[in-house]
Amino acid sequence: MAMDEDDSLRRYGLHPVAADLDEVRGLLAVRTRLEKRAQGDGDTELMKLCCVQLFNAGVLDDVLLIWRAKSASMDADFSIDIQLLCGSGLARTKAYLGSRRLPEAEAALQRLLRCEAGGDFEDFSAAGRSAWYAAYYAPP
Repeated sequence: MAMDEDDSLRRYGLHPVAADLDEVRGLLAVRTRLEKRAQGDGDTELMKLCCVQLFNAGVLDDVLLIWRAKSASMDADFSIDIQLLCGSGLARTKAYLGSRRLPEAEAALQRLLRCEAGGDFEDFSAAGRSAWYAAYYAPP
């Protein structure tokens, strides 16, 4: 069965339990590959939700997975907020990316730094952003 945004929200919520995180990661990885192959094939709204779910888990090892999703296409770049890289906080995320010796980590770090300089992280906190997403995904 193909999963859409509503299915994922019902199944995992915005704060998946630890046992479900690997499923969310797998779903995001599959959708990222589809989106990278052909823009629109990955369902960027579902990809964004997966990124929100991983953001709320705050696991640093998910930062590059989220970055790959954001980088999959122009639509994904617009759909997936840069702040979603920072579920562990901005400073910890920058330190993590700076410690990785990968071109994609450097690209993500440079983008974060540009966005931070541009004011995209003014008054940022992971808890505040999580609350914002809870309101965004709340039923009408």
